[in-house]
Amino acid sequence: MRKIIVSCFFMLSSAMMMAQNVLSQEGQLVSSPDKSLQLRVSLEDGKVYYQIHLNTRQMLSKSQLGFTADIGDFTQSLRFKKFEERDTLIHYSLAHAKKAVVNQKARVADFTFENAQHRLFTINFLVENNDVAFRYSIPRQENDNPKCAVVQSEVSSFRLPSQSTTFLCPQITPMTGWERTKPSYEEEYVADASLSAKSQFGVGYTFPCLFRVGNDGWVLISETGVDAGYCGSRLSDYHAATGYTIAYPQPGENNGNGTAMAGISLPGKTPWRTITVGSTLAPIVETTIPYDCVSEQYEAGEYVKPARYTWSWLIWQDKSINYDDQVKFIDLAAKMGYENVLVDNWWDQNIGRQRMAELSRYAQSKNVHLMLWYSSNGYENDAPQTPRNIMNNSIARKREMKWLKSIGVVGIKVDFFGGDKQETMQLYQDILADANDYGIGVIFHGCTLPRGWEKMFPNYIASEAALASENVYFSEHHADKEGFEMCMHPFSRNAVASFDWGGVIMNKYMDKDNKSRHARKTSNVFEMATAITNQSSINCVEVTPESYPTLSADELEYLKSIPTDWKDVKFIAGYPTRYAVIARQDKMTGKWFVGGINGTNKSITLTVDVPMIANQSVNYYYDSKAYVPGGKSTTARKRIKINKNGKVKLTLQPNGGVILF
Repeated sequence: MRKIIVSCFFMLSSAMMMAQNVLSQEGQLVSSPDKSLQLRVSLEDGKVYYQIHLNTRQMLSKSQLGFTADIGDFTQSLRFKKFEERDTLIHYSLAHAKKAVVNQKARVADFTFENAQHRLFTINFLVENNDVAFRYSIPRQENDNPKCAVVQSEVSSFRLPSQSTTFLCPQITPMTGWERTKPSYEEEYVADASLSAKSQFGVGYTFPCLFRVGNDGWVLISETGVDAGYCGSRLSDYHAATGYTIAYPQPGENNGNGTAMAGISLPGKTPWRTITVGSTLAPIVETTIPYDCVSEQYEAGEYVKPARYTWSWLIWQDKSINYDDQVKFIDLAAKMGYENVLVDNWWDQNIGRQRMAELSRYAQSKNVHLMLWYSSNGYENDAPQTPRNIMNNSIARKREMKWLKSIGVVGIKVDFFGGDKQETMQLYQDILADANDYGIGVIFHGCTLPRGWEKMFPNYIASEAALASENVYFSEHHADKEGFEMCMHPFSRNAVASFDWGGVIMNKYMDKDNKSRHARKTSNVFEMATAITNQSSINCVEVTPESYPTLSADELEYLKSIPTDWKDVKFIAGYPTRYAVIARQDKMTGKWFVGGINGTNKSITLTVDVPMIANQSVNYYYDSKAYVPGGKSTTARKRIKINKNGKVKLTLQPNGGVILF
């Protein structure tokens, strides 16, 4: 059994400014360990503000902080009480994420204020070389009371410099879409938009949110540390005076059940809001701030092993959820050397529990294990797929976990959640905790953004929380946009959490016979490279009995050997929605894999730095020419020598890719 080490914070030095009545308008400066990032906190006319500079360039303009609660207004008429600052060393091991070990120097800065009713709160900042995180801490007040609070709203804001452009995914209104299953973080990104552009549905944007600050760099805003003790939040629409502000769930989410506010026990803390800044996209891709701020909530019941899996439903859809078709995908997984098979919705009706136990025994005889699909709920939406009314019921859920363990199932995929309210966050936590008792890994779909969960919940694997592979199947529009979306995620969705995209898609056509319906628009090398540009420790490779014979020996060799357990990640080159070149280091062998994808309809030629494979002879997969959708594979392979300076010239064909390892 493998155990994740909880973060250790070592106090190295301390400085304190005590009992001053006023924090000057000039403010208190807090610098990152390397002095390149400067956070400035000020108090003006009874309101708290902060701003961020990187190498003297303004990345976040003066933005307000504070919140309102049933115990008082903590946004105005504030008085400064205390400032504390100290150095911190953050060290921990991590599974199921983009880095295996984190060693991070940081600066902790705590600002305590008093409101008009003489009630205190503290703004905690964690400052790293390219990251700032903040949260609110609320103590018990006079006479050890109150002992609880309802946080109603925040003025927490993010004012980007006026030259900034946006790369955002809109939130949608609740109980809309197919079978009233939205919001599910599955809307379309808009790239290179102005700050003043309104969100598509008028209710702001889902985290994470990426901004380009002109020629000065990039800013990624998100949050982490959300569990059963709080609700999830998002960014509001932009307002010229205040910028973007933290917005809580919409009242109609979760079919109207549950509060849209957050109830906390005191002393208590809000989640961390995170801001990653960089003059390039490297700090965005490589950030560990979602994990640096949080702690493990429980020990792993068993170590959930990284794996690859096959999945019939993506192409064969509901009709494939029967015993005989699942045997075909088990046999295929065994032939590929893959560890798992995901059996999707309706298995309880189409296969049945008794035969599912038999199917699991058959899979294990082939050194393959099953993962099973579940609905999350019974009342949050109208999604008809079964099993339903299990994961949302503690008695049924625990009974189910025991049964899953008894038949050798290693993971579950839970779908169709109701929104971001606190009671829904409680449901995520309860599912994870109960599954952990039986060593079962968990993937979420139709769901919220995971917020530090790889570290908080050691049996958590990944989430969808984006327009994922099924949409390539559903419509030609999304097949056309696959390159656009997959070149967005390394810089946003996958930068902050593991991402179950749901398939390195090897079918040429989106039909079981591999020759009907619309064609996939990306090349085979593009698809294979997404196993590197996208990170999930249990990754789907969509190979079917029909697509397998169409693959070359070179393609099969790569697909059979792709790692999913990564030690490190490096940004090589890219621009959101256009192209991405990412390097990841295999945890087991130490070997580096470089994957590049082109999301545009024009070829891109780059000379890139890959110092991790300098002076090495490597496999080079590339497209020999532009891929014609539905046509013959353009995959080519050769051995090349990377020069001693670690530079290599790459050509990415339209909707094509490259792989180096």
